[in-house]
Amino acid sequence: MRNNLIKAAMTVSVLFFAVIVAYGLVVSAPQPEMIEPEEVSTAIRVIQVHKGSTRLEVLSQGSVLPRTQSELVPEVTGRVKWMSPNLVPGGYFKADEILLSIDDRDYRSAVARNRASVTRARAEDEHARFELTRMQELVKNKLTSQSTLESALRTQRIAEASLLDAQISLEQAQRDLWRTEIRAPYDGLVRSEKVDLGQFISRGQTVASIYASDSVEIRLPVADRQLAYLDLPLGHRGELDPALAPEVILSTEYGGQQYQWTGKLVRTEAEIDSRSRMVNAVVRVENSTDRNQPPLPVGLFVAASIRGRLVDNVISLPRAALRNQAQVLVVDADNRLRFRPVKVLRFEQDNVIISAGLEDGEIVNVSPIQTVIDGMRVTPIYPQA
Repeated sequence: MRNNLIKAAMTVSVLFFAVIVAYGLVVSAPQPEMIEPEEVSTAIRVIQVHKGSTRLEVLSQGSVLPRTQSELVPEVTGRVKWMSPNLVPGGYFKADEILLSIDDRDYRSAVARNRASVTRARAEDEHARFELTRMQELVKNKLTSQSTLESALRTQRIAEASLLDAQISLEQAQRDLWRTEIRAPYDGLVRSEKVDLGQFISRGQTVASIYASDSVEIRLPVADRQLAYLDLPLGHRGELDPALAPEVILSTEYGGQQYQWTGKLVRTEAEIDSRSRMVNAVVRVENSTDRNQPPLPVGLFVAASIRGRLVDNVISLPRAALRNQAQVLVVDADNRLRFRPVKVLRFEQDNVIISAGLEDGEIVNVSPIQTVIDGMRVTPIYPQA
């Protein structure tokens, strides 16, 4: 038992001595030199923002449609005896130009018969008037009865009505004769034709489809939220006032060449598509006679840029400057990055329009930095002039 106590006391003494020696070594060891790490500065591209005014625009696409189109329908029946060489798909014609003629011999005969009927009815009317005048004199002199005068009056009125009926029939026959020649209602082009020489056509049968060439229209689908950029009144009926109608630039590439036309947004269609929430805006282009500016052909697919309203006190930034859809990185006076919430008015091609959140003259980062810490030091690099 005594030996065990002596061994335990020796073990504790050895451990205590070792701790004292270790502490002495730690205390007497030389202290390392303290070196503060130097803060790394990241180089970023920045721009200085300035508030200004900008013209909003709405982009869309659509196909060219004729403004006025018609179906050529004969009003009389007969056999086609002549067709204009312009009555072919793509043919151009002038207003009142004869496009098709129907055999008119039967209609000329009808005019002649009705003219003869008018002559006969006029003679009978003149005779009835003469008889009425004679009977009035006889009754006045009491040489005939009152019933004879009434009979003469009735005969005169029947003859007058027969003359009127014959004249109306003659006018109808003359109109039918005039209708044997189908004339163009306006300057335009032929879309399609469904008749040939010698073919028998009936009244009401479509023989050709035509459209006017003076102007064309384009239906452009526009999202309802973008109508605010155009400043169009909701539920406006009819065409817009020409002074308020936005200008529209239409462009396309055809045959390896770039073409451009200018039109006006004249109206919006009454209905909003319940599925796509789109409104169809109708743009009208007046085709000029300038040889350097070809007319806008029907069926062409064009891109449209609608000139919107002017907004003030806004800032335009590249899309790369925007983070988390509603934030930008601003460089403060100590060259440190700070997150800044902003209000986005709209996205426009490669830019974003900021309406609130930035002040004039502030420095905004436009570099695509992967990892950003609020307050990190940066070295701003400004774009060269």
